[in-house]
Amino acid sequence: MSARFKRKVTLKITPAKTDWILVGLVLGLTIFGLIMVGNASVVEAYRDFGDKFYYLRLQTQWVAFGLFAFLIACFFNYRRLKMLAIPLLIFTLISLVLVLIPGIGAKALGARRWLGIGAFRFQPAELAKLTMVLYLASFFSNKRSFLPFLALLGILVVLIMLEPDLGTTVVVAATSLVVYFASGASVWQIGLVGLVGLIGGGGLIFFSPYRRERLLTFLNPTRDPLGASYHIRQILIALGSGGVFGVGLGQSRQKYEYLPAATTDSIFAVVAEELGFVGAVAILLAFLFLIWRGFKIASQAPDDFGRLLAVGITSWIGFQALVNLGAMVALIPLTGVPLPFISYGGSSLILALTGMGILINISKQRVARK
Repeated sequence: MSARFKRKVTLKITPAKTDWILVGLVLGLTIFGLIMVGNASVVEAYRDFGDKFYYLRLQTQWVAFGLFAFLIACFFNYRRLKMLAIPLLIFTLISLVLVLIPGIGAKALGARRWLGIGAFRFQPAELAKLTMVLYLASFFSNKRSFLPFLALLGILVVLIMLEPDLGTTVVVAATSLVVYFASGASVWQIGLVGLVGLIGGGGLIFFSPYRRERLLTFLNPTRDPLGASYHIRQILIALGSGGVFGVGLGQSRQKYEYLPAATTDSIFAVVAEELGFVGAVAILLAFLFLIWRGFKIASQAPDDFGRLLAVGITSWIGFQALVNLGAMVALIPLTGVPLPFISYGGSSLILALTGMGILINISKQRVARK
């Protein structure tokens, strides 16, 4: 073959160095989240425990654990995670089963989502986000098979929906599809799974009274103002009250028992009320920049496993932020998903920071393709 028809690809290995921009962004979001949790929780903490710093102290502990996991993941060679993919997946599946068993899984607000060992509790569904990405990256870096992927995704979706947790199900399913697509899957396979997901999701909404109410509220926010639409109406009041520059840090009125889940799923509403449109846009831009940075790291990963792992972690954080923020501004029906790095909660924060640590580790071994 003539030399002019040959395509030459050169690989340039860049010096290994930490992506300090991404590190700074993750630490900034985490510290900002800690401040907002302490700020948004004072009323609820004083009401329930007589200590307005109760949730702040707990979140500080989770931040410490999360940063420790972040540091370990930064320096632990991500290639060795391949050996942990199957054991972690098995542990996750067992945990998802155990959480459904009365007496083992802790029940709160009508859902079984927590496993408790003494004072320690964690959510297996949060662990599923990381372990699913890790396993799929390992599996698809060796081969690509549609039916095993579909079977595993179906098992995970069913177990998480039995809790029930529709928001996490959407995040896990969407992230898994992106990893499968990045592995070289055909468009018709992605379309088929997406179509099945839409039909299944429609069925879950139709046969579940509270989900049906949320959908009807989304279509008509003025219906049942003291019932089904109360939550979203309080969120929109908080967003509107913030104006351009907000009412001031610590000056939220909606956190005074008007806004449900002010420290967890709805914390963005408190941010927007206190810091206004400017603060809300800053959070949005921070997540967009993080997603761009993550996909850039994926494009420079030295192997398929690292590339798929980076794509999966970035998609997981991106989809979770998208679902939370979309629900907060009434672009999608309200669903319970924490805002990464900012919402109160140990399981979500620790695992998100662990995922970011893995992403940093991949970035330190990047390869420039010319």
